[in-house]
Amino acid sequence: MQKIPITLAKAGMVLAKEIKGSEDPASMTICGKGVKLTESLIDRLRQMGIQTVSVEGHPVAMPGEASLGEMLVALDRRFNHVANDPLMMKVKELYRKHIIRSMGEPSGR
Repeated sequence: MQKIPITLAKAGMVLAKEIKGSEDPASMTICGKGVKLTESLIDRLRQMGIQTVSVEGHPVAMPGEASLGEMLVALDRRFNHVANDPLMMKVKELYRKHIIRSMGEPSGR
C-alpha cells in the first residue's frame, strides 16, 4: 500500500483504503477499499478537495524513497551479523516477504 498525492493517481490504480469525507472515522465514506480508479473518479475526488489516496502496491516512485533493491540490501546489512542464527534468518525472511509485498511485488506472497 502506498499513500500518494491525488495528482499522481492514475486510472487503473486500486484503492487500498476507503476515502472518507474528513479525518473523523465516523464521517461518510466517499469511496470504498478495492475501487479501481478511473479518470472521471479522480477528477471528482480532486473537485471534492481530496488531496491524497492510498493505493494497492507501490506504483509511484517518490523522491527520497528507497527502491525495493535498496531496501533489500539494507535488510541484508542489518542481519549480516546474525547470519549463523537460524531463528534470526527466519525473522529476516519474514521481513523480506513483507517488504516485497508492501512494494507491490507478487513474489512476496
